[in-house]
Amino acid sequence: MLWIALTIAAAPLQVARNALQRGLMAEAGPWGATLVRFLFGLPFALAIFAVVAILTPAADPTATPRFWITVSAGALGQVLATAALLGAMKRSGFAVATFMQQASLPLAALMGLALFGDQMGLQAWAGVALTTTGLAALSWPGRAASRGALVGSALGLASGAAFAVALNGYRQAGLALEPDYPIYAATAAVCVAQTLQTLVLGAWLAIARPQALRAVARAWRPSLGAGFFGAAASACWFSALALAPAGMVRAVGVIEAPIAAAAGRRLFHETLSLRQILAGTATALGVILTALG
Repeated sequence: MLWIALTIAAAPLQVARNALQRGLMAEAGPWGATLVRFLFGLPFALAIFAVVAILTPAADPTATPRFWITVSAGALGQVLATAALLGAMKRSGFAVATFMQQASLPLAALMGLALFGDQMGLQAWAGVALTTTGLAALSWPGRAASRGALVGSALGLASGAAFAVALNGYRQAGLALEPDYPIYAATAAVCVAQTLQTLVLGAWLAIARPQALRAVARAWRPSLGAGFFGAAASACWFSALALAPAGMVRAVGVIEAPIAAAAGRRLFHETLSLRQILAGTATALGVILTALG
């Protein structure tokens, strides 16, 4: 049952990382804050992998073309998902964006059905329907909704879709690299992905938005904290995914939502409306039904 402990540990680590990244958006912008997760997280990810490699000397990884394709797809999906999530948090609020990010599970299930032939039972499809209903209610504009809130809702849902791509990509990458040692494969895939993300996103920002890089360098202290929490969260998430089906992991991972709601209220003085609370609860229940189905 190690995967349960890893998932429970990953949820507060991810909330802490998201909170630190959101604090960097004012100066670095969404893409600069996204780079922080990978650039400052890479040394910690490498350290975690080094410990895992020492403990699994018999591992024999093989970097096949399938591994490179899937890890690259996962890395790109994670970059886009992180930037969209940060934008959603800025416009719709920390907790609401986190709830909408749960769209990753039903979208990942649909993607698995379309691309890999994964089958789901009636209960799982009921969960997809309930999650979709909750997300629709959560993102539905109120009478006084501003344009920024509408954009935030769209970004939150886009984040869930991109995370669904990343989820499938990283899981397939781990299976392709070293199926006999799943935690080794998961932590190795995190290192490869964060290296690709740092190089590509860093190079693009250096050309297109050098001011964002300067802002990241000036804010190295909080960036270091975001990097640490991000690397630790990724190691926990993908190790759990290597040990258990994605649906079960995401079901336990729903505990991230109330943690984010508490963090949003305490750190950013956000409050949720009754509609948002009910819609978020329906979304969480739908995720659980999908996972257990």
